[in-house]
Amino acid sequence: MTRAAANEPTLPVLLATSPQGVETAHARGDGTWEVQRSLGDVRASCLAVHTGVPGLVYAGTRDRGVWRSSDRGATWSAVGPVERDVTSIAVSRADPATVYAGCKPAGVLVSRDGGASWRALEGFRSARRWYWCSPAEPPGWRPYVLGLAVSPTDPDVVLAGVEAGAVVRSADGGRTWSTHRRSADRDCHALAFHASDDRWVYEAGGGGPAVSRDGGERFSHVATGLAGRYGMAVAADPQRPEVWYVASAPLWSPRAPLRMPVGHTEGGALAAVQRASGGGGWERLAGGLPTPLDHPPYGLATDPNAPGHLYLGLSHGEVWHSSDHGDTWARLPLRFGGVRRALAVA
Repeated sequence: MTRAAANEPTLPVLLATSPQGVETAHARGDGTWEVQRSLGDVRASCLAVHTGVPGLVYAGTRDRGVWRSSDRGATWSAVGPVERDVTSIAVSRADPATVYAGCKPAGVLVSRDGGASWRALEGFRSARRWYWCSPAEPPGWRPYVLGLAVSPTDPDVVLAGVEAGAVVRSADGGRTWSTHRRSADRDCHALAFHASDDRWVYEAGGGGPAVSRDGGERFSHVATGLAGRYGMAVAADPQRPEVWYVASAPLWSPRAPLRMPVGHTEGGALAAVQRASGGGGWERLAGGLPTPLDHPPYGLATDPNAPGHLYLGLSHGEVWHSSDHGDTWARLPLRFGGVRRALAVA
């Protein structure tokens, strides 16, 4: 499980948001892993790794704003804005100084200096609608930006997805925003641009996964062969944009409380990881992976330096790994305190 960086293999570092804050897992050369708590005094909710600047990672938190690490999550510094509840974060590959943060209540902030200063994108207000109302936030039902993605080639092209709201797009750095993008899922749970091909954007939504091949202007739903349309996480192979993955579950089950989708049920999530490639339908991945997944699959990540490698993080802290595009899997010898919203490779 090594990956190429410069002239020699570099062992991966996994980062996860958990009840303990941010945890890191460092691969050792002997096949073992070391897990450490690196940001343990805040409630972390999201992560963004800059694939062009080694070691640069951002974390969004509840009530404590944005934090930045320059050493793959070993140490962190607060970069603000501390008064905001940050629910999603994205950093521009084309410009490492440009960072976007999605917030609750629904809004988007931008920093053009690596997090040193932030400003609210007031134009986002024109995209907001009265019916945006998150079912996950009783009793206030406040909507929030749960998906956020920035083009790998243009730091001014950004998409924001609101849970139970819409997916909207800006091509001018957030000054103006579109209406809901055609055929994107309005119940957005995750958004991602491809690592290098800016034509491809992927979404996991409550109504199923969707994909765009024109930079987020229009989306299409891919339903053929889908086992469970409630999408929870999404990722794409860094080399082949047509190969992408979704972690999903049935929407409802008699085994789950009526107040929540079955995918969030501990011990009975009935979830699966699935792969789409070459414009075809979905293929359910097994090859050693538990079928179905009993614990919510909140973390799904590919390694930007190792095509074919895929990591799956489950809510109770297990991490599974595939090195062959999901054909076969092995459980890694590590355990996080939980993977509750995000898993990333640095």
